[in-house]
Order: sequence, then structure tokens, then C-alpha cells
Amino acid sequence: MVVNKRKKVTKYRAHTTHGGGHRKKRRGAGSRGGRGNAGTGKRAGHKKAGMSRKLGKKGFTSHVSKSKSSDNTLNLSYFSLDNINKLVDSGKATKQGEFYTIDLAKLGYGKLLGTGNVVLKLKITVPSCSSRAAEKIKDAGGEVISSKESSKNKTEDKNEDKIKVEG
Repeated sequence: MVVNKRKKVTKYRAHTTHGGGHRKKRRGAGSRGGRGNAGTGKRAGHKKAGMSRKLGKKGFTSHVSKSKSSDNTLNLSYFSLDNINKLVDSGKATKQGEFYTIDLAKLGYGKLLGTGNVVLKLKITVPSCSSRAAEKIKDAGGEVISSKESSKNKTEDKNEDKIKVEG
């Protein structure tokens, strides 16, 4: 048979202290000198207990380093007609025929990502580029020149010249 157990608090109804002894005893944190570090450091020459850590040094810290220009990314959605005209006016991009030529490394970007659509014909020079971004630019009639590839080609050309000279 299940016995319904009466809650302890009902036993204490109409009793002032609920089993805590005298009225003054279980009030706040007064009997322990306050909460936390309260009440310490009253005497000269005594260090506060538990204050060995430096203030503001606890908790989560992000380990993200300062971004370099090679870490900065740019989406294709940035290349609207308005933005490209602003780049041409400021001299950061050039228009050659129907192509707009832009060097993203000079603008401080290290990678081109494929979010967005391209309507204009762009010749973009960038250190690295996602495959989706390159595909979208080529579909619009543009061209992507990876500066890493061009630097590899330059070193390969130099190596070939050295071989020809030696041979």
C-alpha cells in the first residue's frame, strides 16, 4: 500500500523559524561574515583570501588571431554594378572593353567565395578562390586569375630557364 508522505514544510506551518533554531540564526549571510570576499582585508598586512587570481582573467577567451589579408574573404554578391563603378571611380579597378579588371589582393582580400550571382564580365586576380566562385565567373563570361598559380608558373619558368642554361 502506498503511503502519502507529508511534505516537511507543512510540519513547520505556524512555526516562526521552520526548525532553524532561534529567530536570528538563519538570516542572510551574516553569520559567515557576508558572501564572497566580503569582510576580508580589514587588518593591515593580511591578504584577502582567494584573491590570488588577477581580476578579469577568468572565463572564456577566444583564440582567434588577428585577421591577415590572406584570411579576409569576399563573396561574389559584392560585385554589383554600383560597387564596381565605385571601384572604377576610385581607381581600384579598371574597365577594359567589356571586362572589369580587379585585383583583390590590393583591396586586402585573400579569398573569393561563391555566394551571390555575377552579371558582369570580370577579370579577377585573387590569391585563392573557391571552385563555385570560379565557375560562376566563367559562366558569366569572365576569368579568374589565381595569384598563387601565377607565382608558381613564374618559379617553374625560372627553373626551366636554369635547366636550359645548364644543358
